[in-house]
Amino acid sequence: MGDHVFSETAALAQEVPEFKLTKQVKTTSGISKFVDITNETLFNGKRVIIFGLPGAFTPTCSGQQLPGFEELYHNFRSHGIDDIYCISVNDTFVMNAWHQDQELVNVKLIPDGSAQLTVKLGMDVRKDNIQFGIRSWRYAAIYDDGKLVESFIEEGFGDNVEGDPYEVSKPENVLNRVKQLAFKPKGKHIEVNLSESTDIKEKIG
Repeated sequence: MGDHVFSETAALAQEVPEFKLTKQVKTTSGISKFVDITNETLFNGKRVIIFGLPGAFTPTCSGQQLPGFEELYHNFRSHGIDDIYCISVNDTFVMNAWHQDQELVNVKLIPDGSAQLTVKLGMDVRKDNIQFGIRSWRYAAIYDDGKLVESFIEEGFGDNVEGDPYEVSKPENVLNRVKQLAFKPKGKHIEVNLSESTDIKEKIG
């Protein structure tokens, strides 16, 4: 994960790599526990939107991209998308706090605290210029059964980039493309809510 030397374009992984992340949740009885989040449980047999962003609680992420996908969630579902995941290089406790702050109901937050998944997807950049360290570049993508259908990656991909471009990966742009693709519903929606207050199964799926 050294310095990157890239042009203004970047490429997401054509297939979702193997990964195993951990999320802390609380049951309705108030007991905290950790659950595994893997490529199989999140992607196998499902058509999903993923989007990555520089960090929880940051202005564009909190004010535009995340609430935008939350607002349009049911539009995506009606056009053949089973779920939407937000991936950020933040630990599970930060992501849980962000979930509560944003009052999310539909979009699922995926904590990638060590940037394991972000690196494997090819979307890791350094943001040492603003004291962020390794983070995710801003992007969105459509994956069908773990295979990339289309990506929406902001221009200027690279390390220590000034500014925070946000145009290509807007939820409205992704939804318009989903409509054009005319997917048929798979019926593989994950019914489990990854909030910290929900009594959930040990595995997602």
